[in-house]
Amino acid sequence: MNWGKGIVVAFILFAAFLAVMITIMMKQDIGLVSKNYYAEDLAFQEQFERKQNTEQLEFKPEITIEQKQYLKVYFPSVSFVEEGEVKLFRPSSDKLDQQIRLHASADSVQVFPLQPLEHGAYRVKMKWTTEGKEYYLEKVIFI
Repeated sequence: MNWGKGIVVAFILFAAFLAVMITIMMKQDIGLVSKNYYAEDLAFQEQFERKQNTEQLEFKPEITIEQKQYLKVYFPSVSFVEEGEVKLFRPSSDKLDQQIRLHASADSVQVFPLQPLEHGAYRVKMKWTTEGKEYYLEKVIFI
């Protein structure tokens, strides 16, 4: 085999490699992290104030997943939760996301049934209102 044939074979192999990689990449789901990311970006200042309010709490809420089927939210320093929501966000697939409304309650512990969760990382995003102030807590949980 001479140099000319070697260069042609190398070029063909490289082109085949690129074609395979492009085909694989085109089949990947490239969904956005959030479908309404633009509206969320506009509300950045409000979100920042919620995070600041949470940082000022002496004891922050604890969020745990029990037996892959129950979400347990414990508010150690909150006297009454007026309203709120918890989002379980799965970065790998939006089909596994779940959203739960917090009940208006003076109970420090709230437990919610969940659809069975698959193993992996979940980002828990919790927003709640107490005494007219809004709070926001974000935590990563591994199951």
